[in-house]
Amino acid sequence: MGWLTKTLTSSIGKKVLMALTGLFLCTFLVVHLIGNLQLFKSDGGYAFNTYAVFMTTFPVIKVVSYVNYALILFHAFWGIYITYKNRQARPVGYAVNKNSSSIFSRSMAILGLILLVYLVVHMSDFWYRYHYEHLPYVKYTENLTTGDITTTALDEGYTQVVKKFEISDVAAGTKTIIVKDLYKVVGYAFQNILLVLFYVLAMFAVSFHLIHGFQSAFQTLGLNHPKYSPLIKNLGIWIFAILIPIGYAAMPLYFYFLK
Repeated sequence: MGWLTKTLTSSIGKKVLMALTGLFLCTFLVVHLIGNLQLFKSDGGYAFNTYAVFMTTFPVIKVVSYVNYALILFHAFWGIYITYKNRQARPVGYAVNKNSSSIFSRSMAILGLILLVYLVVHMSDFWYRYHYEHLPYVKYTENLTTGDITTTALDEGYTQVVKKFEISDVAAGTKTIIVKDLYKVVGYAFQNILLVLFYVLAMFAVSFHLIHGFQSAFQTLGLNHPKYSPLIKNLGIWIFAILIPIGYAAMPLYFYFLK
């Protein structure tokens, strides 16, 4: 195990760990965005609230989620540690050639710190409240023939042990589901213009972080073949640095201006 410790604590080993955890988190960004797009459905929050139940009750997803939380913290603090050690020794940039945007490489630690603050705010506003605070409940009654869904907000004091209560009435042709109304919590939170602006600014930080970070991760891992590097660069810019941040920023803007 000595060789492994020596390798991982070397200059290259530290950057490899950053690259691997960074690419895993890029995958998480895609999956999380796809799930959160349920917020845009005009169904009274039915799709998003049932998605939230699935993400917090399905065993495999729960394990992956906690691994993801650990990797986020590791990636953030490991990046700060690398920056600190580099500044102690000499100003060594992140693994990227000089033709790339040096301003982004020099700002990786600062951008990462901004994103860490954003994640703390995001988790406390939604994840923590969903798991540990009393939230309003909502009842959805679906007509199994037409697919129409009727939404009913339940009394403030209503509570239940399970995260989703579901019952089907075959005779009436309906299915009833009662869940925590996280959709309502999200909508209420994004009526705060300061929170909306903070989320949008955080997505700019995501964009600038990934413009350099995505391509740099592949270069650190030695995956920089001339044939594929332009594809990786364009994927990093257009998908991860532009489309994904726009997708996340659209959510608070949608609730503030259109709901």
